[in-house]
Formats: sequence, C-alpha cells, structure tokens
Amino acid sequence: MKPARERKKKRAAPAPEQDRDADPYEVARTIVLRQLTMAPRSRKQLSDKLAQRGCDPDIADAVLDRMTEVGLIDDEAYARMLVRSQQAGRGLAKRALAQELRKKGVDDDITRATLDEVDPEDEKERARALVAKKMRSMHGLDATVQTRRLAGMLARKGYSSSVSWSVIREAIADAPEHQRD
Repeated sequence: MKPARERKKKRAAPAPEQDRDADPYEVARTIVLRQLTMAPRSRKQLSDKLAQRGCDPDIADAVLDRMTEVGLIDDEAYARMLVRSQQAGRGLAKRALAQELRKKGVDDDITRATLDEVDPEDEKERARALVAKKMRSMHGLDATVQTRRLAGMLARKGYSSSVSWSVIREAIADAPEHQRD
C-alpha cells in the first residue's frame, strides 16, 4: 500500500491556473474571484497576486479593470472597511491606519480622504479606552512605570504624543493608587 502522501497527490485535481490549455483571461479572473472570496482586497494586492501566479500584465490589468467596473474591486470602500475594522479591533490611530493602508497598496489620495473622515474626538476616546484597559493590568506599579508602558503602547498604535500624554495624565491622576489621602 502506498503512503498517504502519494495517494493524496493522485486524487488532487489540477487547479484551473495550472491547466495549460485554459484561457489566460479566465485563469486570471478565477484567481481574482478566489482571492475576493477569502477576504476583501485592494487592487494592488490582487495585481501582486496575479503577478505572483505568472499572469500576463496586460491580461491582469484587463481583468482588474473589469472587476473594478462591475464594483467587485473598490479601493475606497476597502479603505473605509479597513479603517473601521482596525479602529474597532486594534484601536489604531490615524498614523498607524495610514501605514496599514499604504502596506495594502491603497492610493495616497484615497488614504487621505478616508482618514479625514476619522473624528479626532473618537480617536481620543479610543485612546482613553485603551489606557483604561491597560491600567487594569498595571495596578500597583509606580506611576512612572505605568506612564512609560502606556506611552509605548499608544505610540505603537499610532497615537500622537499630544493625545497620548493628555490621556495618560488623566488616567494616572484618576487612578485610585495615585490619589492623595
């Protein structure tokens, strides 16, 4: 009897992009649709994936143009979705969000327009919530240690120093262990 690894190789059907007789446009289209099925993607991410799979650049552009035309690829909607999810899930600030969007290949104009929609007060509230959550795990530490750790955490999340320091000062001043008797 053959090992399981060899049996699996026989059963696996070739992927459409491996079929040499397949229409290159349909192969590229299949790759894009499969990528979009897994998660929303920017046009640049899809373009990179097509290049990685060896698709002709002209065919890749034609497929991406068609997908954009029918609304399956929309970098503006993708940027808004990414900003909302990263703010809610990770508590990222504008600077970190801009870096995430740049990493995903979203155009600078779209990035600026999307980040202009972020309310500075909401950003400050998110910073307060992050600080409050972190403060619960730092009970009993010296105020300077707490300040240093909170500043580092907020800096990693992209908050400006002015927002960070004002929120940290409030939290440290309101902490019961730092209240004067």
